[in-house]
Amino acid sequence: MPEIKKQTYSDQVVSYIKKGILNGEFQPGTKIKEVNLAKKLSISRAPIREALQILAKEGLIVSVPQKGKYVTTLTAKQIRDSYFTGGILEGAAVAAALVLYTDKDIARLETLVQEMKTIADTQAPIEDNTELDNEFHQILFSRVNNELLSELCHRSCQGISKFLLFRHWIKLFTAQEIHQRHRVIVDALKSGVPRDVEYQIRKHYFDSGERMARYGIDVYKK
Repeated sequence: MPEIKKQTYSDQVVSYIKKGILNGEFQPGTKIKEVNLAKKLSISRAPIREALQILAKEGLIVSVPQKGKYVTTLTAKQIRDSYFTGGILEGAAVAAALVLYTDKDIARLETLVQEMKTIADTQAPIEDNTELDNEFHQILFSRVNNELLSELCHRSCQGISKFLLFRHWIKLFTAQEIHQRHRVIVDALKSGVPRDVEYQIRKHYFDSGERMARYGIDVYKK
């Protein structure tokens, strides 16, 4: 592990911990020990504390009284609730903005779905769908003129839960299922029927939440 550049200690510690969460080095419920991190990164404990404060504000680290700081855990119910809420919010938001989507928006969504199909057909790494999925939902939100609603949606199902459990999230569905799940949303958008759009998006998140809930825990390890 190379030494961290001294001019950006806390930011790089934040990045280091986030990378560790994504790759499973720091799993939900794992205790984050300042002394060990400081030694491993060859820095003092001050920037470690600052980094942990930043991560706590983002919801990725929690402080347990008389025990220490841990990577946040989510129970199965919390995961289900977050996806259920996100599905309701995004479904309603996109349905309300349905008339604002342009031919260019739809064309790009079609392209993304076709790229998902190519991944499935060629048995390419399923991780290749990550950026496609991100862009897909970014386009959906691009016509939602409500910053608070967008923030709440992101926080509910595209933020903490997805980040903490990314290694599971990427494998929730097969490549074929990923393609089909996004295909039906585009078809609903093209139909121009708000009720169908809202239903498909809500189902999209509900199904994800049900599968993601398998990985919910409520334990902090010593």
